[in-house]
Amino acid sequence: MKKTILTGASGFIGANLAEKLVNNGHEVHLFLRSGYQTWRIKHLLPYIQIHTVNLLDQESLTAIIKSIRPNWIFHLATFGAYSWQDNSIEAINTNYLSTVNLIEASMKAGFESFINTGSSSEYGEKDHAPKEDEYLEPNSYYATTKAAATLFCRYTAQRTQNPIFTLRLYSVYGHYEDPNRLIPALITKGFKGKLPPLVHPEVARDFIFSEDICSAYLFVASSAGRLPAGSVYNVGTGVQTSIREIVSITREIFSISEEPTWGTMENRSWDTNIWVANNAKLCHAGWSPAYDFRTGYLRTIEWFNQNRLKLAHIYEPGSVHT
Repeated sequence: MKKTILTGASGFIGANLAEKLVNNGHEVHLFLRSGYQTWRIKHLLPYIQIHTVNLLDQESLTAIIKSIRPNWIFHLATFGAYSWQDNSIEAINTNYLSTVNLIEASMKAGFESFINTGSSSEYGEKDHAPKEDEYLEPNSYYATTKAAATLFCRYTAQRTQNPIFTLRLYSVYGHYEDPNRLIPALITKGFKGKLPPLVHPEVARDFIFSEDICSAYLFVASSAGRLPAGSVYNVGTGVQTSIREIVSITREIFSISEEPTWGTMENRSWDTNIWVANNAKLCHAGWSPAYDFRTGYLRTIEWFNQNRLKLAHIYEPGSVHT
């Protein structure tokens, strides 16, 4: 059993990781800001300890971390991953300054591994699957602040030889995803035999199932002793899937006769037909994804079906964002 600290656990990916840590028998401490949402973690409350913290307050943060004496620290708190989160100051505070404070506080307390959460958006638009050491061309405040945090973590780890790592996540889907995102919208509409508004059919992403993301976090945390300090890893399947392909799979699974109406939702400025991970570095280290898109999608549909009544107040179809 490991003592673990997890930031951002009221969010989509954090909730999945918190659930995985609880199921694996670890002691789980969640660092959440005031006013956090509870619907994703309500079922975990008997098995976790929640600390309402301000990640910008390094003094109190240090005291809490020293009192816990964690083995593993997972930093998933983020702002700007969704297109409607466009406040640059909030992105700087959450993605960069909070990361700096958490790293500094954690080093004062000590830890076995610290996993920072990066983003494939740090690369910007590329015409290929970029490697971790390629030139970064972030094209949003979110991507810029994520890149800055990654560079800070990398430099600090190499300077101090602390076991700090960054996982650059590609397009995660799965349980507890925000209802306004593409996959939940396709599923909730699919149960009714319909399709949601859609962007251009050739927009593509490297969609990776949340279960594979959790396995990557746990793999790196447990392998910290043999991985170079400051390492950055792309976490994706290495295969991109277009919106056209996803809609085709959806129509097949739900027996939807309705034809898709492309372009009924506006593309985002960074939507592209090439967005795929080069995951060779992490795979060489010993991790690999267990789910292709179809298998992970079927698992996600199964979860939605099992929780339709309990989460009906959450998953009401609305605007859709890929």
